[in-house]
Amino acid sequence: MADPLTPAISDRICKHMNEDHASAIALYAQVFGQQTDVTTAQMQAIDPTGMDLVVESDGGAKTIRIEFEQPLKDSEDAHQVLIAMAKQARGAGNNS
Repeated sequence: MADPLTPAISDRICKHMNEDHASAIALYAQVFGQQTDVTTAQMQAIDPTGMDLVVESDGGAKTIRIEFEQPLKDSEDAHQVLIAMAKQARGAGNNS
């Protein structure tokens, strides 16, 4: 059974994403956050309605919010949505 998206689960997801999937987070910022000059990005928080990213660029650091198309039910839902978003972002990057 998947865990609800509590602050502790958010911290666990963010730690995993920041350590193992930094390139996907940068893609989220570029494609879904319309940030064109991303040098690095980190996931700060995730909740049922969206995720907060800290995006570094030549202009400095800022926090952006990316809303999900539908509210997430639990940690498994978050996992599936983040994978789908990464695939979609990689496809968008190939078309430009």
